[in-house]
Amino acid sequence: MSDLLPEALQVLAALFAAGFAVALALAGYQFYLKLYQRYLAQLGEQNALVVAGLAPPGPSSLGILRGTIVQFLAVMNERWVSERRLTQIENQVRRAGKPNDLKSTEIVAFMELSAVAFLGIGVLCAFWLDFSVFYALIFAAFGATYPLIWLRDKVRARHFAITRALPYNLDLLTLSVEAGLDFAAALGKVVEKGRKGPLSDELATTLKELKLGKTREEALRNLAARVELQTLTSFVHALIQADKMGTPLGKILRILSTQMRIERTQRAEKLANEAPVKLLLPLIGFIFPTIFIMLFGPIAYQVFFGGNF
Repeated sequence: MSDLLPEALQVLAALFAAGFAVALALAGYQFYLKLYQRYLAQLGEQNALVVAGLAPPGPSSLGILRGTIVQFLAVMNERWVSERRLTQIENQVRRAGKPNDLKSTEIVAFMELSAVAFLGIGVLCAFWLDFSVFYALIFAAFGATYPLIWLRDKVRARHFAITRALPYNLDLLTLSVEAGLDFAAALGKVVEKGRKGPLSDELATTLKELKLGKTREEALRNLAARVELQTLTSFVHALIQADKMGTPLGKILRILSTQMRIERTQRAEKLANEAPVKLLLPLIGFIFPTIFIMLFGPIAYQVFFGGNF
């Protein structure tokens, strides 16, 4: 048991070193983004030409990486990665709003590159802290899963933004329908005047589908399938059911709008009630020990070492 303790401490130290390295890399990347945005702001007219499409933007490091190594690995991944796994990742990318127009094969390529990068960090930490190189595989496993964790966080952030914007946009849709507009015109008014964000983009896509000739039921079902959010799915099913039963649209929208506001209030109360429980672990693990050290540290020093402050 005593022999396993030094190795456990070495593994813990390696994990802290890797976390510090990742945090330092992320901080450096954020600092680079700030400098790059400041540089674009100083360009003035040239930046406006780039946005207007009159001048080509400069190649970014991510674009160069995607155009070379990632593209090569993506073509290879289409051959050896199973179709089922690619479909699962593609569904996640779709629910995340297709950030940077990434494909499932490119996500797998980033998983491979991240695994190699973290494996190198693990090997360096192994030689630095003098423990078995076998533990570097733990770093590689974390690197392979990091793009999936990033994608999952993107999905959660997008669902949270849609949940926040849905009650407001639903109120606007209800007012537009009650003012005499049909569903397509009211949806266009929501897209034009509503809060900008993922929900506005999805509603704009639904409006395009309606203008292309799809029925209201098909467009709404496609909306629910793209987002895969329970709140939005319930809203879509209620609209489809009201359309089939011949219920006035304004009436059902008013009921749904009231229900959304009640659910938002209940969700806020739930989060407020969970706050004390979530604060318990930081209090016990970080704040209370610090207070105890400040209060009883001098007393313990005097008792055990006979020192004076």
